Amino acid sequence: RALRLAGGQSRCEGRVEVEQAGAWGTVCDDAWDLADADVVCRQLRCGRAVRVHGAAAFGRGSGPILRDEVGCEGHEEHLWDCPAAPEHDCSHKEDAGVVCSEHQEWRLSGGRDGCAGRVEVFFRGTWSTVCDSTWYKLEASVLCRTLGCGEPLRQLSFGHTLPGRMLYQCESQQPSLAHCQWTYNKSAPCHQSRAAGVVCNGTGP
Repeated sequence: RALRLAGGQSRCEGRVEVEQAGAWGTVCDDAWDLADADVVCRQLRCGRAVRVHGAAAFGRGSGPILRDEVGCEGHEEHLWDCPAAPEHDCSHKEDAGVVCSEHQEWRLSGGRDGCAGRVEVFFRGTWSTVCDSTWYKLEASVLCRTLGCGEPLRQLSFGHTLPGRMLYQCESQQPSLAHCQWTYNKSAPCHQSRAAGVVCNGTGP
């Protein structure tokens, strides 16, 4: 048996999919809650669950619906250790999903559109700013591309007003900043830093 998340922006968010007897299937959202999602996140080494989704929020899956009325207590090692209904009355429009704490997503806030502004990262259940001490053209380029915003035009500087701080260092062009080296809430490298911002040359979705 195997477990994965599909349809998300990283391996730590998406539609819950289970492999059984060689076929991948989905989980129905009936009674799907944080305790169930916590087991999924921990099993995938993705931390804990920070958001629970139903109603095929990450798109409709295919194949059999392998779990319904999942009833984890939250401490189980695997999703299949949890009780579940043997029969289901679901369709793929009820596929369950989860966002785990180790997932990272980004936004630019306070600019004219979604392609300009202060860099903010959602990580471990909260939005944080990004320290500009190692924020250069390469890091800005990775972010602009990830957001579908083209390439960076210029860098901006803001104050840190959110509780957390993230630091990124990319060695080369990567699919997202999560693939670069990063440290979270380490005060030394962020000492006396400002919050990074960028104007990308594209326009927001």
